[in-house]
Amino acid sequence: MTFDKQIKRRDLLKASAMLGIAGAAGSTAPSLLMAEPAKPKEIIIRAWGGPWVEALKAGVSDPFTAKTGIRVRHDLTEDNEIQPKVWAAVAQKRTPPIHINWDTTTNATKSALRGVCEDLSDLPNLKGTTDLAKPVGVDGYPIVNTYGYVYVLAYRPSAFPSGPPESYHDLLDPKFKGRLAFYNDGIGFHFPAQVAGGGKLDGIPSNMQPCWDFVSKIKAQEPLLGEDPDFVTWFQNGEIDAACTISTNALGAKRNGVDIAWTIPKEGAKFDTDGLWIPRGHSEGDLYWSKEYINQALSKESQQIWLDGLGLPGVIPGLQPPTGLAGDPSYPTKPADFDRLIRISGKIQVENESEWFSKFKAIMQG
Repeated sequence: MTFDKQIKRRDLLKASAMLGIAGAAGSTAPSLLMAEPAKPKEIIIRAWGGPWVEALKAGVSDPFTAKTGIRVRHDLTEDNEIQPKVWAAVAQKRTPPIHINWDTTTNATKSALRGVCEDLSDLPNLKGTTDLAKPVGVDGYPIVNTYGYVYVLAYRPSAFPSGPPESYHDLLDPKFKGRLAFYNDGIGFHFPAQVAGGGKLDGIPSNMQPCWDFVSKIKAQEPLLGEDPDFVTWFQNGEIDAACTISTNALGAKRNGVDIAWTIPKEGAKFDTDGLWIPRGHSEGDLYWSKEYINQALSKESQQIWLDGLGLPGVIPGLQPPTGLAGDPSYPTKPADFDRLIRISGKIQVENESEWFSKFKAIMQG
């Protein structure tokens, strides 16, 4: 199965030479230009909290600071919250509030189609990436995809003594009332819910009623709704027994000593990607060093450390899977690994995701 993602192009600084930069593990990575512009005191990266930002800091931000002396500040504003702020800044020709957005590819594509992203096609380390990094559906590289991930069904084994839950229907047992968790906009759950509700994937987006019917059944279970850091906390505190969440959150709880496992139920699981992009409107110097940061994120050394922390497959060949994840369904690397994963056209997601989020929230709040 081919890796697909979507994006759009904008002209940028041209690479005129290659410089060696000391890598995170003592190796070298090519730089963008022979003559370096002045360095900013800091660059601001929008990120997710919990194990997400911890992994980014260890794998990319700290090595970048060690090489350049530029401080990295992580802004933990949620991606959907910062999006209109960035769009407004670009439209008003103001300096954007962040230098780099670590974003879902679908959200980033909305920004790319709006024309607010700088082009990243001259990053030297792009030459060593797999097809997973390559944007599809629009021109150029306004976004660089940095890894893939699966929305698994994470569960507490003690709550499922007969074995892993085989279906999302297993969560409708009354004993799980108040003991389930989902993202507050339902992301990752819409597609398996469509199947669980008796619908077909080719009914997305034209006939999503089966999805909403099943979401209504889940709503009766009074689930907790939150964001990535919440899932780790809830599992650690023993507040939930099962959750539809990115595998990184389950792995984070497991690494913190929680007895937790994850599975792909018979309805399947959504596979997606995240990426990095730079809003238009920064000075030439800030743009240069922001691109250097993303180039660092595409080095093998940084990907190995960063994605060890996240437990996710990256875009550089030859990365070693984290301990215990080789062959795990949450760590797909071969075409056969995608047989049980759901991949919906990025174009469809861009055009419909806001409506899906609103519908999910309306059901949960009704």
